[in-house]
Amino acid sequence: MSGRTVRKSGRTVLVTGAAGGIGRAVVADLIGAGFRVVGADLERGDSEDGCVRFVTGDLSEAKTVTESFAAAREAAGEDGVFAGVVHLAAYPAPGIVSEVETLRANVLAAYLVFQKAGRLGVPRVVGASSAAAVGIAWAGRDLHPVYVPVDEDHPDLTVDSYGLSKVMSEKAAEFTTRRYGTVTVMLRFPFVGSGDRLRERLAEVHGAPASNRRELWGWLHTPDAARAVRAALTAELTGHHVVNVAAPDSAALEPTRELLETYHPTSEIRGALDGHASLFDTTRSRALLGFTAAGRADITDAD
Repeated sequence: MSGRTVRKSGRTVLVTGAAGGIGRAVVADLIGAGFRVVGADLERGDSEDGCVRFVTGDLSEAKTVTESFAAAREAAGEDGVFAGVVHLAAYPAPGIVSEVETLRANVLAAYLVFQKAGRLGVPRVVGASSAAAVGIAWAGRDLHPVYVPVDEDHPDLTVDSYGLSKVMSEKAAEFTTRRYGTVTVMLRFPFVGSGDRLRERLAEVHGAPASNRRELWGWLHTPDAARAVRAALTAELTGHHVVNVAAPDSAALEPTRELLETYHPTSEIRGALDGHASLFDTTRSRALLGFTAAGRADITDAD
């Protein structure tokens, strides 16, 4: 699929969802890499540190989206050209609001942001999708991958509104590329954490691996999520892409094949899956973005 390559001159980035856990890390990483960041979210929190502008409001409302893009264009200077948009604003899990509101807010925000970027000629949009787009994580019942490791072309198994909201957001990005030529990259994140959040998740999985069977024991260190966003923002690309981003190993102590035999015995095994190999295929991440995430052995207690 054809599309625009990212313009080298633009150094301003609009980050929606800038006050969230991934958002704060993305803002800090981009600023550290020399970008000017305009943040947008429902509330400021402590995420405005370093942002040249910050817009508060609901990104599923056109007014907030318009204000956010206006702030980014103003921050970009005379020509109003900015490098791209990182769209992270969304309910990050089911159960925070109703199923209907989860679907409405997540999909509408994505659609409004992506379409605004396309109309204004923004060259690159990077969005946060989720491993839940496969449909297993929040299904409410045990579903099994058709095959493993799960790649971006795995069949859609969604039966929950959160997973559906991510599938539809990916389609909205693809539509934007088709309509305007904007380069769009949707990153499928598993559980993302660092510090106490990550330690608590690993301890939970180590004590009860069954508790994480629907998430396929996937995980990602928060700084790596931010690095992946920057890689997606700056890589030489055209068209639309959906990309798995995950640690190279599982969160469990048991070998991966043992986990499969116990919890997903019907899944077709494609590849070696030796040791504690991840059940998410990250070949596309390495090939397109030049990105590889850290594994458990690479992360210290201080992280």
